[in-house]
Amino acid sequence: TGGDPCRPRGLPRSPRGCPRPPGLTSALCRSSPRPPRTMAGPPGLKPLVAVGQVTSTPDKELNFTACAGLVREAARRGACLVFLPEGFDYIGSDTAQTLSLAEGLDGDLMGRYAELARDCGVWLSLGGFHERGRDWPTTQRIYNCHVLLDPAGHLVAAYRKTHLCDVELEGRVTMKESSFTNPGTEIVPPVGTPAGKLGLSICYDLRFPEISLALRRAGAEILTYPSAFTVPTGSAHWEVLLRARAIESQCYVVAAAQTGKNHEHRTSYGHALVVDPWGAVVAQCREGPGLCYAEIDLDYLHRIRREIPVHGHRRPDLYGTVAAAAGLAAVP
Repeated sequence: TGGDPCRPRGLPRSPRGCPRPPGLTSALCRSSPRPPRTMAGPPGLKPLVAVGQVTSTPDKELNFTACAGLVREAARRGACLVFLPEGFDYIGSDTAQTLSLAEGLDGDLMGRYAELARDCGVWLSLGGFHERGRDWPTTQRIYNCHVLLDPAGHLVAAYRKTHLCDVELEGRVTMKESSFTNPGTEIVPPVGTPAGKLGLSICYDLRFPEISLALRRAGAEILTYPSAFTVPTGSAHWEVLLRARAIESQCYVVAAAQTGKNHEHRTSYGHALVVDPWGAVVAQCREGPGLCYAEIDLDYLHRIRREIPVHGHRRPDLYGTVAAAAGLAAVP
């Protein structure tokens, strides 16, 4: 009676401040073999993250109710960081509706998520908010904004999607995000969280390894790709791209996802998942809305980086010079 309905009582806390129910493990699925983990002394509790899979529609109120339910469930299970996908706020049925429903970061919806973070005492990765920026009155275009809130409800980072999804698969998928969205102009430095240093990206950014490597150089330990992949592209590229980003950066990769029929013109692929730094899929959502959970083992991450020190082996003195060299070779 009374108190916070979101915060579990009497649960042990890890050294990083994450409440954990005894005996809770991540949702395991098929994965590649990984090196054995040897530990010196008794193992400690590790931070638990929850990864959301939702079916957003043009109805913002129903979407908030569904997402808030997942956040509260994750908090009860002991997660310290909850990830929601691109378009968690809504997915409009056409461009006009998408623009009309957008809000600023100081609007009502983000205020409700800040209150939710405070009530539940969790970090929230809100990956793909339709943001009316300060330039809205002049541009009439929005930003695709990944917002990170801390447990006090403070906005600690906002990354605006830099790679916009303009693709056309003949007879299957046509998207022109640049027709109504402004591209972001910078990569946001990784943010320290109880689970590790978090690097922010969004969906189509997944196809550009340069951003993941830049975040890795800046200290990232977890890369996030909240997404709304289509079925044709997701079935072909989703898992392999996420695993590739994890392997090349030696980071955990967390990808919340849209799933199912968002409206009459769009169906999303789903398969929200977590990949560890070895490239193994350690958690994955089933069909339909829900959550999967994974422990973040930073000792394991740093062991992999010591044993295969690719970051130190990189040759920035060579990269980007191939075209110039080829041009010289072609001169008679």
